[in-house]
Amino acid sequence: RSDNNRMKSARGPLIWAALAVAIGVPLAAAAFSPQLEWRDAIYIVAGFAGIVGLGLLLLQPLLAGGYLPGPSAYRARRAHHWIGGMLVAAVLVHVVGLWITSPPDMIDALTFTSPTLFSPFGVIAMWAIFAVAVLATFRRRLGLRTWRIVHMSLAAVIVVGSVVHGVLIEGTMETMSKAALCVLVLAAAIKVMSDLWTRQKKTRPMRSSSGGSF
Repeated sequence: RSDNNRMKSARGPLIWAALAVAIGVPLAAAAFSPQLEWRDAIYIVAGFAGIVGLGLLLLQPLLAGGYLPGPSAYRARRAHHWIGGMLVAAVLVHVVGLWITSPPDMIDALTFTSPTLFSPFGVIAMWAIFAVAVLATFRRRLGLRTWRIVHMSLAAVIVVGSVVHGVLIEGTMETMSKAALCVLVLAAAIKVMSDLWTRQKKTRPMRSSSGGSF
């Protein structure tokens, strides 16, 4: 029993440490990239905002699914909301910074006329993030069931778009740590969405048999 208790008590710090490594290592590796030598400050800030946004995407599904040890379900949901706001801010810094450094490139990206393969995926993910932020203010009017369907659908677009966008860019992020972070973001999203879908399927027969309604 004592060994089990020790394992349980050590599990929480290990999970948080693993998360810190998964997010911190790509940031640290990018900070030592030789490509930073010929970039101006605004471009660097914009780039790192994108890396931070990718890291936040790893936290979001884990908080929503209640997989992180420590916070209660209520606090995890509140953290999910706040980090969603931070994600929007990171995207805005990323886009505005790139706009300042190269307006023509950003116009091409936003109008889907850019010759680069990574641009459309990033733009689609950006609009999906903004859509979630706007719809979140109306989630009570939408109803819980509708909100979950819309939120999960847009979340899938955000995750896939952001990961493909990040993988295709050959920038300051180190290849292996970027790939590992992208895999973790995808895995976390798939796991949480799969579990939430399973929970909903289990609760539907119970609600319908008891005469309840959604």
